[in-house]
Amino acid sequence: MQKLTRDDLFSLEQYAEQRGSFRDKVLQHKRNRRLELGTNAALYFEDRLTMQYQVQEMLRIEKIFEADGINEELETYNALIPDGSNWKATFMIEFPEEGQRREMLTQLIGIEDRVYVQVVDFDRVFAIADEDLERSDKHKTSAVHFLRFELPSEQVTAVKAGASFVAGIDHDNYQVEVSPVADNVRQSLLEDLS
Repeated sequence: MQKLTRDDLFSLEQYAEQRGSFRDKVLQHKRNRRLELGTNAALYFEDRLTMQYQVQEMLRIEKIFEADGINEELETYNALIPDGSNWKATFMIEFPEEGQRREMLTQLIGIEDRVYVQVVDFDRVFAIADEDLERSDKHKTSAVHFLRFELPSEQVTAVKAGASFVAGIDHDNYQVEVSPVADNVRQSLLEDLS
C-alpha cells in the first residue's frame, strides 16, 4: 500500500472546507475495520485512508503548515500503513470505568504480545507490538498499543484465495477468539495485502 506524501494532503484551508464530508467518508470506512475482541478490547485496523485522516487532524489541531512539521507527521503515521504482507492496527483496551480500567491494566501486562490472527489451516501469527516505543512497564500495560501482524507469504496467498481467519487474545487474564472474522472486515483487510 502506497505511503502518504505531502501531495496527498489537503492544505489547512482546503481541509477546513472538506473536513465534514471527509470525516463522514472515513467513519464509514472504519466501520469495516473495527474488530471487537470480547467486551473490553478492540482492534482498529489502519490503512492509507485512516492515516490520512489522522495526519490531517493532527495538522489541523496543531496548526502545522511548515514542511518540516508536515514531514514529521507523515513519517510518524506512514509507519501504520500496511506494507502488503501485514495488517497494522491500533489495539485498545476499553474499560469504561476509570478505576476498573486502572486495575485491569495492572492485570493485563503483556497482553499486546498475546493478540493474534490465524488464517485457517495455518499457525497463529502473534502481533509485533509497539515498535515505535515501549508502552508497558513491570507495573501496568497501556490502554493503547500499535500492532503489526506480519503474515508469511503462504498465508497472504491463502487469504487472497478466500481463506477465512480468526483473531483473538491468549493472555492468562483475558482470553477470547473471534471465529471467523466477519466478512465485511475480512473484505476490507484484503485490500491491505496488495
